[in-house]
Amino acid sequence: MPRPHSRRVTNHPLDRNLEGGPTPERRSRGIVERVERPIADECGRPSRPYRAVDTLAAMERRGSITGGMRQAGEDFRARFTIAQLDPLRAPDLSRPRERGASRFTADEPGMRIEGARDAVWRAIQAVGGPASPAGSCLWHVVGWEQSLKEWALGQGWSGRRVSQETASGILIAALGALEMHFGIKRACDISIS
Repeated sequence: MPRPHSRRVTNHPLDRNLEGGPTPERRSRGIVERVERPIADECGRPSRPYRAVDTLAAMERRGSITGGMRQAGEDFRARFTIAQLDPLRAPDLSRPRERGASRFTADEPGMRIEGARDAVWRAIQAVGGPASPAGSCLWHVVGWEQSLKEWALGQGWSGRRVSQETASGILIAALGALEMHFGIKRACDISIS
C-alpha cells in the first residue's frame, strides 16, 4: 500500500476559518496552535497568540524524546541564536560602529556572542563534530530550524541518502548526547538484572 506523501493533519481544529487566526498559507506549512496562557502584547494587553509547533515539541508529544532531551535542544537553540550563526544576517544599524574599536567589555554583546559561539562549538564537538551526522543534524535541524525531512534530503554519507526515519534516530541520539553534555541528565540509569 503506497504511503501518502503529505502528513498534514486533516480536520485540525485550526483549519476552521478563524477571524484573526493564522492564514491558510501559514497553516499549510505545519501545525499552528494557540499558546496555553495569555501573554502581554506590545501595548500590555492580554492576548493569546498562535505559535508554530517545532520539531522538538512534536517529538516530545509523540514520546520520541524526553523532556530533558527537549530542554537540551532548546538550550542549544538559544545559544545558537545568541551566537548569531543563522544563515540570514543583517547588520545592526542601531549600533554605531567606531573606527578602531576592536575590544569589547564583558557586558557588551561581543563577549556574549563569542561565549555563545564557544558553547555551540563545544556542544557540536560533544556529539561528534560538525562533519558527523549528529553534529550536522543539530546544526541544521535545531540551530537553523530546518525540518528533519529537508535535512535528510540534503544529506548523505558514503554516497547514500539518509531516510527520514534514520534522520529522526540521528536527532534522538544527538539530543541524548547533548542532554548529558549540558548536565541535564546527571547519570545513566543502567540496571542489569
